[in-house]
Amino acid sequence: MARVDVVKWIATVIQLIGYALTGLNIVPWNVLAFVVGIILWFVVGVMWKDRAIMVVHIGALMALVGGYLNS
Repeated sequence: MARVDVVKWIATVIQLIGYALTGLNIVPWNVLAFVVGIILWFVVGVMWKDRAIMVVHIGALMALVGGYLNS
């Protein structure tokens, strides 16, 4: 399995954990899981040289952190 595939699957599992933690109302661990998943998906975008993936995850990180700081 290629390194990018390993990072991609780890990021996906962490994102799913973030969704589960949100559903269970386990805060702030859900936010931490999302931040880690978003950063890993950004790394995947860099590895693939895919600007769309990078931009969407920068936007997601800004929205998530902004919302968390505003709450």
